[in-house]
Amino acid sequence: MTLELFNLSGKRALVTGSSQGIGFALAKGLAGAGAAVVLNGRDGSRLTAAAAAIAGAGMLAFDVTDHEAVRAAVDRFEAETGPIDILINNAGMQHRAPLEDFPAEAFERLLQTNIASVFHVGQAVARHMIGRGRGKIINIASVQTALARPSIAPYTATKGAVGNLTKGMATDWARHGLNCNAIAPGYFDTPLNAALVADPAFCDWLEKRTPAGRWGRVEELVGAAVFLSSDAASFINGHILYVDGGITASL
Repeated sequence: MTLELFNLSGKRALVTGSSQGIGFALAKGLAGAGAAVVLNGRDGSRLTAAAAAIAGAGMLAFDVTDHEAVRAAVDRFEAETGPIDILINNAGMQHRAPLEDFPAEAFERLLQTNIASVFHVGQAVARHMIGRGRGKIINIASVQTALARPSIAPYTATKGAVGNLTKGMATDWARHGLNCNAIAPGYFDTPLNAALVADPAFCDWLEKRTPAGRWGRVEELVGAAVFLSSDAASFINGHILYVDGGITASL
């Protein structure tokens, strides 16, 4: 019976930024645990290909940075298709440059994509969850929620904000039956990190810096997502779960 706590059958999960990388892996993992998954992304052809790779997956296209578009898409989906029981706010971007030369427009894009989107989609979905008295929201944070590296200060700022917004969501919405938590991945081999994966010097540094001694595999995030989406996490709220091979635990 204990395993039934992790069963997501009968639940519907919306995963933003899920046409590739971490978002796709999480959507596929939730589907494997029984959830009906709904993919979101900006590239229509890539999103269609991703949905075709997950049996029964649906698609909900909207720009996560557009508050009104998000609200309209979520309200329409809830009215026409049914409730969103699980939300994973995964959409994100990266831009690397020395802070003294960091382009202002890139900074604004990071703010909108990495943090404003969590507010827009989180609020739109939570309004329906609150009425039902239940729901799971998982925001994708980062080791940069707690740590910094050269050339990514604005990204670090956005992921720190994701961590604190997660705590704020829990503080406001736990009393309505929602569980709001975050997963903070370490260094994973994803399209977002392609430049780092291709850099032998960085890979050497990372393997020495990480107690596990390697890059993470996106599939290794699935267990955390299933757990936080399930009844097994019914009294967990405002928590940031680091899945990082020990990098935040070690100097």
